[in-house]
Amino acid sequence: MRYMLLIYENEARASQRTEEEQGANFQRYFAFTQKVREDGVFEAGDPLLGTETATTVRVNGGEVANVDGPFAETTEQLGGYYILNCESLDQALGYAAEIPASEHGSIEVRPIMQMDG
Repeated sequence: MRYMLLIYENEARASQRTEEEQGANFQRYFAFTQKVREDGVFEAGDPLLGTETATTVRVNGGEVANVDGPFAETTEQLGGYYILNCESLDQALGYAAEIPASEHGSIEVRPIMQMDG
């Protein structure tokens, strides 16, 4: 089963990291990515640019509205994702707990719907 692991973190708090702390954090992500590659479950994963670069699109009554920023005001923002092909939800949850942001943010684990054709 394929799972998407959505990484949520407080952008304001993350932006206060020193250059050294940011470098150490990136090294932890590189190590995690290498591990899931070696384990043969990695399919994709990328960090996202900050929410200040986001545009939300809404269509209401046929009218399209583009709004700068994310859809909702939250204390944590979507900062990246992994797609892993795991044998079980428990395996996906185990990997999610190893993502660095799980220590100060949250990781949402969602099964990806299998579409025929």
